[in-house]
Parts: sequence; structure tokens; C-alpha cells
Amino acid sequence: MYKVLTLNNIAVEGLRRLPRARYEIASEIAHPDAIILRSFNMHDMDVPDTVVAIGRAGAGTNNIPVEAMAARGVPVFNAPGANANAVKELAIAGLLLAARNICDASEYVKGLSETGDALNKAVEAGKKQFVGFELPGKTLGVIGLGAIGVEVANAALELGMKVVGFDPAITVRRAWQLSSGVEHAETLDQLFQRADAISVHVPLIDATRNLVNRDRIALLNKGATIINFARSGVVDNEAALAALDSGQLHAYVSDFPTTELIAHPKVVALPHLGASTAEAEENCAIMVAENLKDYLENGNVRYSVNFPECRLPRMDAYRITIANANVPNMVGQISTCLGDAGLNIEDLLNKSIGHLAYTIVDVNEPVTDEIESRLRSIDGVLTLRNLGKPVT
Repeated sequence: MYKVLTLNNIAVEGLRRLPRARYEIASEIAHPDAIILRSFNMHDMDVPDTVVAIGRAGAGTNNIPVEAMAARGVPVFNAPGANANAVKELAIAGLLLAARNICDASEYVKGLSETGDALNKAVEAGKKQFVGFELPGKTLGVIGLGAIGVEVANAALELGMKVVGFDPAITVRRAWQLSSGVEHAETLDQLFQRADAISVHVPLIDATRNLVNRDRIALLNKGATIINFARSGVVDNEAALAALDSGQLHAYVSDFPTTELIAHPKVVALPHLGASTAEAEENCAIMVAENLKDYLENGNVRYSVNFPECRLPRMDAYRITIANANVPNMVGQISTCLGDAGLNIEDLLNKSIGHLAYTIVDVNEPVTDEIESRLRSIDGVLTLRNLGKPVT
């Protein structure tokens, strides 16, 4: 029986992927094997030693001590792409809100107290304040071409916009999904120089903090729009507000309100709505639950932010998994230890990422406590899991 601790409300459809016959799931549980969460901040949490996996029902993992978990040999799973459509729709909505001054216009109408013909006249008199512009022919710069960025770029093309994308680390999978009509920028500065609007879709790391800054905003076409449904720190808010005041920016649409942003009349600030749809929450929960289940039961790793992707089909054999420091001869030492114990390796897969490596080994006989102890004593081994034969 696996014990799973939930730190937030998780969509029921996701939790149903963890059969109750083999999983105990609760918001308060002793000695959990795994944790599933959404926005809960784990940085100040004392993560139990029994935890062997963490699943984030969403794409970002800033609220999880990812590196600390890697050092313990604990994979952190996420759900990239599961909320892509929800964020894409909101990013496109942000472009429309800004282009047509919709929020300001709505507030104007709500402030009218007239009735009848007087109301009609007030409406007609006021609409001149909110003259906007159309999107076709305008250029959108999309920074980050992962699951969300690709969908935003393709949708903007469908609206008649010109689209320029930048992502030096775009994957082959995403490149295939990206429309051929999206142009490629060699540098960020090149993208900013061409754009009437930019939409950012990158994680918040040291390299992306204040990626949208004063110098780059100055490169945008005058009257441009910034759309930020990525992370707060990706945009230098102080620089954005100064550009709004100078007229360099027409609008800033952010999903990450601050006191200063809320107070500015040219800012559309939303309460972190990016993935807040029932469909997105369900998709994220399903994806992370299925990947957690596959790891707990089979040792397979898919969509982890700190472990290499490593999947080996199950056979009628006994399986162990080992996370270890990525140093020479680890596989050799593991194989020698198993061979000395008289076990024959039926299949083996080893993958690495950065300073960490992960190995799945199937052998012909059970791995005893004594053999486990020998394997754990190998210098550099972080965790070892003895999964036995597949559950039928």
C-alpha cells in the first residue's frame, strides 16, 4: 500500500488514477511515500524521509525545493503542457483586452448612473475614449516555445498576426508542433526590435529574472503591449511601469498583481488565472498522478524536472532502481555487485542529467536485504528501491 499526501485540493479525476486498493490518499498522513501538490510552498516544509517522489499538478515547480530533493534522490514530477490550452486562451484574451481597452471601457460603463436616452448618450459620448486597434498585421514576439508558447504562437497566426519566436532550447517535439509561419529570432534583442507585443512563456530561473527589462522594452515598437502569464520576476515591473508612463508601452497584462501594478491605469492585473480552469486542473492532476504511479510501481521516470527521463518496459523479472551521483563506473559497480550475488541481469537502463544518474535493473531472482545493503554501500548511491515483480 502506497501512502500519498496531498498538500492542496487535487482534481478527483487525477486521484482516481491511483487505485484505492493500492493507494492511501489523504491531506494528513503519516510516513507518506509520495506528495502531490499544486501551489503549496514546500520550501519551509520538513519533507519526511519516507518520501520517494513529489508530483506538482502544474508546470512550474518554484514552490518545491527541487535541487534539495535531487540531492536526496527524490524525483520531482510536473505536468508540462497539461494546462497549455488554458494559458493560451488567457494570453490571447490579454492581447484583445489590451488592444480594445476592454477593461477600462467596462469600468466606464459601470460608473454610469444615467438611464434611458441619457444613458445612450453617455455611452456614445464615452466610447471615443476607448478607441483601440486590431491585431492583424501586428507582430507578436513569443519568448519560450514550450507547450504553451507554441500554442500562443500558432493561435496568434490564426488571428492574422505576424509572429516571431525565440527559444534556443526548443525541443524537436515542439518544433514539429510549431507552425511554419512563425519566424525565428536569432537573439532576444532581435525579437524585441520587431515586436508590437510580447508574450513570455519561460520559467523563473536566474537566466530569466528581469528578462523583460528597461533596455529591451526600449527596443519595442512604440505603444507595445507586454503579456505575462509566466512568472512575476520575468518582467521588471518597475521598468514596465516607467514605460507605461512614457508612452513606450500601451498596456501591461500581468497574472501576478502587486500594489504598484494594481494602481496603474494601463495595467490589467489578474489574480493568477493562467491555469484556473476545471479542465486544466483535471488534466494536470491526471498527468502527474499517472507519472507518479508509474514511478512508484515501475520505477519509470517521465516529466521530471530533476531526474532524467528513463522508462523500461516491465518483464517477468525482479526490478530495482538506483539514483546516484553521476560519476564513472557506477553501472559497473552495480553490475559487479549483482553478479557477485549470483543474479543475472535481464535488462538494464541508465540515464543521467547533470550531476545525477538513474538506473533501472531487472534481474532473474529476488534482491535480498543483504544485496540491497551492499548496493547502498556503494559510494555515490543516493536511493535504492526494490520493486520486485510487476503487480498484476
